[in-house]
Amino acid sequence: MTVPAANRRVSVLFVCMGNICRSPTAHGVFRKLVEESGLAGQIAIDSAGTHAYHVGEAPDRRARATAERRGIDLSDLRARRATAEDFLAFDYVLAMDQDNYFALLEICPKGMQHKLQLFMDFAPDMRTREVPDPYYGGSTGFERVFDLVEAAAQGLLDEIRVRHL
Repeated sequence: MTVPAANRRVSVLFVCMGNICRSPTAHGVFRKLVEESGLAGQIAIDSAGTHAYHVGEAPDRRARATAERRGIDLSDLRARRATAEDFLAFDYVLAMDQDNYFALLEICPKGMQHKLQLFMDFAPDMRTREVPDPYYGGSTGFERVFDLVEAAAQGLLDEIRVRHL
């Protein structure tokens, strides 16, 4: 039996290394975009990290400040580690960079590799395949991450609308 499009829930997981900078930024940006599009009931969103460095912690203060300046609240998000089960639970598992892509590939169950993609593949006009890690840089790195994430988030939403809704 096929699930009608109106009842179909698409799920997206954003993944970076520690789940305190890039992936929660993508989570918050995409969540706002989905809510503004009236699709919150049809798209589930989460974020995780490939490493357990910050499990249970809020996003980095610089990521939160950048998001706040752009009207996005990340305060409810907490870091968690990505698991093999995430490939069963999510339709899209989106890595922020190649290193995290390969870390995810190592835990990906057989037959689920098609769910794993680089997030920036949804923003080909940005001419980069990776969202750079801003953790060790200044505030401009967080602004750049935000710009990249906004572009890819819109491309992802467009893709989901065409393929799933």
